[in-house]
Amino acid sequence: MALFIRDPEVDALAEEVRKLTKTKTKTEAVRRALRAQLQEARRALPLSERLERAKALADAMGPGDPDFDMKRYTDEMWGDS
Repeated sequence: MALFIRDPEVDALAEEVRKLTKTKTKTEAVRRALRAQLQEARRALPLSERLERAKALADAMGPGDPDFDMKRYTDEMWGDS
């Protein structure tokens, strides 16, 4: 879906960001600015909310194998067996 900037002030801001970041297009400048803003907003979340999200991701992966030997796996991976 396309994003059209119809507000002259927003267009000017996007152009200023494009120039300062030396990106080729306003689209890339807006993409970078939005990613930076998302990153900042995520960092601002309370630790409990960030941990809750991480726990949900881990739970979605399923239970771990209690018999898995990480030391042996790492040794084999690095050829230290």
